[in-house]
Amino acid sequence: MSSEPIQRRVSYIGDRLRGSQCTICGKEYIRGKNYCGNCGRKSFGKMLDIDFFYDKGTLEASTLVSQPTNRFVKMGSYIYGIVAFHDGKTRVPGRITDILIEEGKTDISCFDGKDVVPRFRRRHSVGRSDIIPTISLAFTPADGYYPHQQYEIVNPKKECETPGIVGYGVYTSKFRIKEGNMERSVPFIDEDAVTAAVEAGKLAMIHSGVDRYLINKIYVGSESNPYAVNPIASKVAQVLKLGNVEGHDGIRSVDAVDTEFACKAATSMFKDAASLVYYLKANNAYALTIGTDNSQAAPRSEVGGELDHFVGFGSAAFIFGMQDVIAEIEGWYSCTSDTPDFWRRDLEPYPRHGGRFTGEPAYFKHVIKACKTLMKQMNLQVEDVDYYVPHQPNLRFPVKVAQQLGFKEEQYMPGLKVGNFGNTYSGASPIGLAAVLDIAKPDERILLVSYGSGAGSDAYSFMTTSQVSEKKQRQKFTVSHQIENENLEYVDYHTYRRFKRGL
Repeated sequence: MSSEPIQRRVSYIGDRLRGSQCTICGKEYIRGKNYCGNCGRKSFGKMLDIDFFYDKGTLEASTLVSQPTNRFVKMGSYIYGIVAFHDGKTRVPGRITDILIEEGKTDISCFDGKDVVPRFRRRHSVGRSDIIPTISLAFTPADGYYPHQQYEIVNPKKECETPGIVGYGVYTSKFRIKEGNMERSVPFIDEDAVTAAVEAGKLAMIHSGVDRYLINKIYVGSESNPYAVNPIASKVAQVLKLGNVEGHDGIRSVDAVDTEFACKAATSMFKDAASLVYYLKANNAYALTIGTDNSQAAPRSEVGGELDHFVGFGSAAFIFGMQDVIAEIEGWYSCTSDTPDFWRRDLEPYPRHGGRFTGEPAYFKHVIKACKTLMKQMNLQVEDVDYYVPHQPNLRFPVKVAQQLGFKEEQYMPGLKVGNFGNTYSGASPIGLAAVLDIAKPDERILLVSYGSGAGSDAYSFMTTSQVSEKKQRQKFTVSHQIENENLEYVDYHTYRRFKRGL
């Protein structure tokens, strides 16, 4: 059983891979140190904090752990090695993740000498009543799927009058299951909604160039939190070091909160994030909103297993602000009703749905009402919209609702990604929005209409700016990169279910 004090200490020093450097002799240490072993007392007060979280290391030596014990058994065989940073100034031990070991076939020597990137993952398996242990001493090869991207703070060029999106990031695993005309993203065994949220947030920070100290609010929407009581947002804020979590100027702070409204848990907070940064515009404040889910479904042999044909895994993060906005919010409209078409009772592991009632009077009624009302309020016609992005629980519903609203394929297909990742629940329509922003040009209108069971819809109109083109160079891990990449790995149904259960 994991001790709470031990897990608290390990998470505090291990969730963010960091160290210290002596400003006198340059020697580096993993973890924080108050003095240098070489320089002794004269180095007190002269140790510089260094951060490896966004760095790239080199796997110098590795070994195969073919018979893991105790808490690591669920992982199966895995690779453990020594990773060097900064030309060998710092070396740390760590697990190499996202590699499927095939007995007698996997040559681990081919990984030695390769570049690797730190990942935030679960450390090992624990009991249902224990604290989930996490750490950033897990690494993936910096291969064609996971490119290394450095986080650089960029001074903003332009103050905007209207709040909007200043940066975004999407994270899905390279593992997929392909059945029929759908592919779905599959979490590796040490991934969950929390780790995906961190990765998406990390990518949004890179894309935006925003100073992390300026993010005063973080919302995380999910329906697959590993905890019934314990937020995702506080963990993400600590790992990404947002706001004043450790003290900066004594003034700034970060407020973290989880939201829940089925698949619109994240989009519900877009307007809250925009309103907040507008109110705090004098302080140059930003807000981060993340939709993340390891979408739940019962095995196909059980009641409710029909959902297992559609669920995926992924996260999308959006930073809202008033400077260097790439997509301004022109308007929004939300509608809500008590229509329980999809639910998961307390202590139940998997959700249930209301069969044919999930379409009407649930999905179609709310999506159409939200979309039509917003367009009427803004006096918009179908031809005034360049891209339409609906919630996408499957392949059929979003196409049908788009056609009922009068949108053409060239308007709705660019944001329709459920066939590539599956239904990522809170991340579904946000991932579609990110896919459109990846290709959008300045002065194009994007209409986003999310949906959440229970039930409700959020409709937003975004207008892109010149910044949408200027910031594209900062985004390597695009949605299309995660769809078309040659390094994708496909798994069978048994492996998919094992990964879904996780550690």
